[in-house]
Amino acid sequence: MDHKSPETTNDAPPSPRRVPAVAPSSYAHALLLLLLALALNGCQNGNQANNNAQGNAASATPSATATTATQTANAFDGERAFAHVRRMVEIGARPAGSAELARTREYLSGELEAAGLKVTADEFTAQTPGGARRMVNLTAELTGESTDVIIVASHYDTKPFKEFRFVGANDGGSSTGALVEIARAVAASGRKPRFTYQFVFFDGEEAFCLEWEQCTNAGAPDNTYGSRHYVAQLAERGETKRVRAMILLDMIGYTNLSIPRETYSTPWLVDAIWTTARELGHAAQFPNTQQTVEDDHLPFLQAEIPVVDLIQLSDYSYWHTAGDTLDKISPRSLQIVGETVVASLPRIEQRLSR
Repeated sequence: MDHKSPETTNDAPPSPRRVPAVAPSSYAHALLLLLLALALNGCQNGNQANNNAQGNAASATPSATATTATQTANAFDGERAFAHVRRMVEIGARPAGSAELARTREYLSGELEAAGLKVTADEFTAQTPGGARRMVNLTAELTGESTDVIIVASHYDTKPFKEFRFVGANDGGSSTGALVEIARAVAASGRKPRFTYQFVFFDGEEAFCLEWEQCTNAGAPDNTYGSRHYVAQLAERGETKRVRAMILLDMIGYTNLSIPRETYSTPWLVDAIWTTARELGHAAQFPNTQQTVEDDHLPFLQAEIPVVDLIQLSDYSYWHTAGDTLDKISPRSLQIVGETVVASLPRIEQRLSR
């Protein structure tokens, strides 16, 4: 993976203005200068007051994007998100087609419906190296002013392992818990979005064989079953153009949070989120380093839909191990990612409305 050091600037503050002193040569001259100075000072004070008023007005009315970002960021609750992750970990390993994943889906549906969202389940059968598997994509929708769609997504399945119990607290759990809370926060914000939002929970992201491409055949990858099915359904209905952007969350809860820019992702969408993170004080958790990851965003990218993948993979040593447990993630990390995504949405809407 390529890495790029964050760009830094050393802009110096502007030098203060200096006003030259005047020494009068006579009393009359001095008196005249004093009167002129008083008059000038009155004008300057008036101008300064006017400038201050303008400055105060400007600071009191920042850009709509910045104001909305701050308001919506405050709506996200990392503790709530963490509680969702805890519940999923308690259910246990949740591979595609399992009874545990069905229980997880029931839990997610209940939480999303309680938040006032319309929830639909798209059931399909996927042909896998382990045979035909029933899979279900879950979508919670919030209607906006436009029928065009912004998708925020996560996969909610865990990778199947025979050798050990894999509960996927970070890989599958953290992003799903955060997504439920993002959906709740956006719905509860009281702001009708410009675009319709679909919060999508993909089934079958994980490969059934040990490695991502070990059992992949031409045209039939052993991975991303749910996202590929979702995009195929969009194409079949002629609705691909309705999806204006797709934000993917995956492995975003590690206690030592650091999410590099993912290189397949659409640059302007990455910039929108990284700019918001910096404004919220999270630049350290969203560095300008890079990584390349194949994930559920690729089927959307292939359909020419702008995408971004938020994932911490390269330095998460517990990935696909029995150690990917609840103690490896934190409410604070979920808070940072969740509030950044929520606060980014008005900026993304603004870009798409040009």
